[in-house]
Amino acid sequence: MKILILNGVNLNLTGRRERGVYGDETLEEIDRAIGAFAAARGVEVSFFQSNLEGELCTAIQQAEGKYDGIVLNAGAFTHYSYALRDAIAAVRVPVVEVHMSNVHAREEFRRNSVLTPVCRGEVLGFGKNSYILALESFLL
Repeated sequence: MKILILNGVNLNLTGRRERGVYGDETLEEIDRAIGAFAAARGVEVSFFQSNLEGELCTAIQQAEGKYDGIVLNAGAFTHYSYALRDAIAAVRVPVVEVHMSNVHAREEFRRNSVLTPVCRGEVLGFGKNSYILALESFLL
């Protein structure tokens, strides 16, 4: 099984920004933990992060036929990117939406996702373990 871990805008700053919300581990450290979890289960993972909406759309489009699933933390694009929504809807690769924080306990604007209706599921509020739980969902 091959899974793409896709991270969006500002997630490259994880570990430095809003530590009270996102913790102090860097995205690279989180990726290593995800990689170790996946390897122990015989799952191959690839990682991609971009602050550019179009690059994320391209990664989703190119995943078809290459990956069995996508774990996506789109960051702020979650709330308004119809381009990402349409890319997810256009491919036959299941996508699980991830958020490290509980977006429903935060600012009002974070409570709406334009991506959720076209995703297989959503995992939120468990910090870096949100990625692990999303990855685990592909193994069920």
